[in-house]
Amino acid sequence: MKILFVGDVFGSAGRHIVHEHVKHVVATHAVDLLIINGENAAGGFGITPAIADDLFDLGAHVITSGNHIWDKKEILDYLKAAAPNSHERTRRLIRPANYAPDLPGFGWYQGELPGGQSYAVINLQGRVFMGSADDPFRKADEILSQLTAKVILVDIHGEATSEKCALGWYLDGRVTAVLGTHTHVPTADERILPQGTAYQTDVGMSGPFDSIIGVQVELVLQRFLTGMPNKFEAAKGNPKMCATLIECDGTTGRAKGIQRIMLGE
Repeated sequence: MKILFVGDVFGSAGRHIVHEHVKHVVATHAVDLLIINGENAAGGFGITPAIADDLFDLGAHVITSGNHIWDKKEILDYLKAAAPNSHERTRRLIRPANYAPDLPGFGWYQGELPGGQSYAVINLQGRVFMGSADDPFRKADEILSQLTAKVILVDIHGEATSEKCALGWYLDGRVTAVLGTHTHVPTADERILPQGTAYQTDVGMSGPFDSIIGVQVELVLQRFLTGMPNKFEAAKGNPKMCATLIECDGTTGRAKGIQRIMLGE
């Protein structure tokens, strides 16, 4: 079984480059399961229902998110419409599971591919240098106790390399892959951990690389040089799609291969 995880889609440039590449990458590598992190897809901050539907139309089985999930208020009704046992699109857009339990939406999804292969996707957020959230380690334990699927991918949306790496080792042998998002810079540490879990600290951003993690360079420089608040705008130049390809045993869920992908225009 092959899984393609597309890193944080950032703004219109990110949507453009994913549109350009994702279908041929899926076809070339015979991908079975497509997961896209879409939390920055709307202007670099949040996601709208229309953009979520567009990513689903591209073939995404699940869309993960992170700390910007609430930035576009219209997404609240989309998430509120999600029913617990539904397989509709609203249920397949997930937000970090270790947020307060009464918030809209769900933090994990378990589904089945047309051929009968079951899978699950868990979205967690780190706590180091991030906003307030519950313990992602114990939340992972709680969710895993409810799942029946063997193929399980975890998107850990976090700032600190150490925390993401620790979660990878903590879940080694219990999930198929632990892939990091949020920092928008792809890391070259992809590996299969000893008990069969694929790991990468950050998949990277699908968006404008002539930028500072997606934002127009001059705006970020102004913030650093003056300390004054200003409105960040998504850059557009030199878009690249960053993704990670996982090959695993569909019966056991153990990963057999992991490969970084970066494609430009």
